[in-house]
Amino acid sequence: MNQMTSSSPSTHNMLIGYLLWIFGFLGAHRFYYGKPVTGTIWFFTLGLLGIGWLIDLFLIPSMDREADLRFRAGPIDYTLAWLLLTFLGVFGLHRFYMGKWISGLIYLLTVGLFGLGILYDFWTLNDQISLKHAEQQG
Repeated sequence: MNQMTSSSPSTHNMLIGYLLWIFGFLGAHRFYYGKPVTGTIWFFTLGLLGIGWLIDLFLIPSMDREADLRFRAGPIDYTLAWLLLTFLGVFGLHRFYMGKWISGLIYLLTVGLFGLGILYDFWTLNDQISLKHAEQQG
């Protein structure tokens, strides 16, 4: 795991942030870095008509640093959880990965709780993982 400093481990991967930026006009990188409000705005405005999307190319390093400071590191990998949510969320694999077996089964049987659960997780996944880490460490 890359270390930002000796006391602040990296929780998010900047390379993934830039890969998600390619789809950033849909807000993917903003959701990944824990900015659901602006992620939603980017989604509905196509990255503020492309202008915000281009500006974000230069803002990703600061978003990455901010996420590393804001979210608690631990055994659940944020990047893997985000990839599972983004590509396999309808099957609940991100929830199984986080140890949330019951909701994982519910997602599996209801196509991600009819899509609404996936929307909820796009808004809250970073906080869910950080809370799990706090519970395990505290």
